[in-house]
Amino acid sequence: MAITSVKSTALQGIARGLQGLQRSAGEIASLRPDNKLPTRDEARALVELQQHLPPTTASIKTLSAADRMIGSLLDIKV
Repeated sequence: MAITSVKSTALQGIARGLQGLQRSAGEIASLRPDNKLPTRDEARALVELQQHLPPTTASIKTLSAADRMIGSLLDIKV
């Protein structure tokens, strides 16, 4: 697999993860402060927020690794 393909996939994963994080955070931000306990939808948004973190983090690490590989290849060539 080409490095550009890996970077493209990683960027897509980051974008998807950030969209999910933003959606869940928006739902959480719209919570009414007078509620003592979260409703089912509010609890779902909190769980989804946590579920979006690992794949987003993995995509960021993948992009970082691809960048390091490109840097290593450039060091070898020079």
